[in-house]
Amino acid sequence: QRLALRGKAVEGLEPHLLMMSATPIPRTLAMSYYADLDVSTLDELPPGRTPIVTKLVAEHRRDEVIDRIQAQLAQGRQVYWVCPLIEESEAIDLRNATETRDELAGTLGAGVNVGLLHSRMPTAEKQAVMAAFTANQVHVLVSTTVIEVGVDVPNASLMVIEHAERFGLSQLHQLRGRVGRGAAASACVLLYAPNEGGRVGEAARARLKAMVETADGFEIARRDLEIRGPGEFLGARQSGAPLLRFADLTQDALLLDWARELAPKMLDQHPALAQKHVDRWLGSKAEYLKA
Repeated sequence: QRLALRGKAVEGLEPHLLMMSATPIPRTLAMSYYADLDVSTLDELPPGRTPIVTKLVAEHRRDEVIDRIQAQLAQGRQVYWVCPLIEESEAIDLRNATETRDELAGTLGAGVNVGLLHSRMPTAEKQAVMAAFTANQVHVLVSTTVIEVGVDVPNASLMVIEHAERFGLSQLHQLRGRVGRGAAASACVLLYAPNEGGRVGEAARARLKAMVETADGFEIARRDLEIRGPGEFLGARQSGAPLLRFADLTQDALLLDWARELAPKMLDQHPALAQKHVDRWLGSKAEYLKA
């Protein structure tokens, strides 16, 4: 896509651009601050949706999560359990989906059908598992992040995310959105594994804190921007250190408004000086303005 857009820029074309996102990545949100974009924000839940309660639970309280699952199943509800890995890894010690499915099947008993879904399964098998879950023939679905988008099962009222400290903030929010799609009260449990000192990293702690404090997708995106940085709005990096050395996107929005107002005047009245500033501060990155 980038190559195609650059090709159009060489041809002198200026393509129209429509960007849509439920939870904008840092770079996209930064572009909404910086660029000459018309922004529309949908800040309401669709009709009939119920707020989702988000709980932070440490690994040593795993039994409490099992109790919560059994309570949901007793009410005829269904449960998602998301793991970061498909199978055991030698490189990293995390609970995986295959192991968790077997563990839950043994713990919850013969009357509970625990399904497994991951990206390595044949397409037909994945479709069959999802159809069974949609029909309430599978009661607990253990999955990787393949359910992050495009899954709508109103009867599912509990989402458990294993090793939540390992997931990105937008990803956590998207996974949480798989529940709360019906009239029943829904919850998302962020199951995290602290280190030997009983803590998680600073960035992971900020992500988990944001998830507990807000369910607003736009606020989630703003927090993600604060945590990860905006990346390059003139370039390809989607997060990380910004191009600007001093300005802070989240705190200096007023300066951006002034700059947007003054830039056309400077370009009109002092074009050579304006070009000098572009060359000095943007250099070759100015090519991205053409695509």
